[in-house]
Amino acid sequence: MNDVIRQMIQRYKCQTESDWINALREVMQEIALQGLARGKFFDKAAFYGGTALRIMYGLNRGSEDLDFSLLKPDESFSISDYAECLKDELKSMGFSAAFSAKEKSFDIPIDSAFLKMNTKAQLISIGVPKALSNKIHSKKELKIKLEVDTNPPTGFETEVKTLFRPIPHAIRVYTLPDLAAGKLHAVLCRKWRNRSKGRDWYDMVWYAGNHPTVNLSHLEQRMRQSGDYAENSPLTHEKLMILLTEAVNSVDIDALKHDVTPFIADKSELDLWSRPFFSEAVKLFNPA
Repeated sequence: MNDVIRQMIQRYKCQTESDWINALREVMQEIALQGLARGKFFDKAAFYGGTALRIMYGLNRGSEDLDFSLLKPDESFSISDYAECLKDELKSMGFSAAFSAKEKSFDIPIDSAFLKMNTKAQLISIGVPKALSNKIHSKKELKIKLEVDTNPPTGFETEVKTLFRPIPHAIRVYTLPDLAAGKLHAVLCRKWRNRSKGRDWYDMVWYAGNHPTVNLSHLEQRMRQSGDYAENSPLTHEKLMILLTEAVNSVDIDALKHDVTPFIADKSELDLWSRPFFSEAVKLFNPA
């Protein structure tokens, strides 16, 4: 095993099959970011979403996808242009991955692709105990989805931060007030299989307790772009509080818990989840 990968894996206290797979996924996400950085991807795009919050700012939950936004709209952009730098970076660290682009939909300005690898082979390569690797089906795949918003809403800011793993490299990422705006947009407007995502609400609570400042202008632009805010007047803090209160009063708390449970280690974090709890959390948000 590559010494750098050994050090990265040692950060995790893996006991179960799920622990090892989650650790492998997160390590490969960081390698993929390094490959994109080498390929000058962050000259055109910025990192955002739940995985950005975990890797760059310390959110304590697992995440599956790598989400990015172009710095300005570009319908001709293709994540496939970075396929080789992604595969080469993983190969240099001892991993074998296939790149598979998702067919573009002209109705949705998202360019998507998957990095796919054989779960069992990659786990063996990082030293998972045979007692566990023998239980894994030989054809099981581990997938990392990459999504790029090719028509981003306006009004956001980015900053360049250093990611020190596997080796130091620069990542352009949304600023925290703009990340918070994106997350509140998800809480208010995004539905997954006709229900809210517990992961979005978990992240919202993290923002409320750690970085409650939100870029209202960017949130408004996101909501207008998605068709969820059509008023002539700007989105104000007072209006945001009304919308968040309505969301709290209508959401299915049990469904939220069910969605987020696989992504957190300490399930007791959810014990407080209730309408009064979320009502307290949303009151903490303030405009930038």
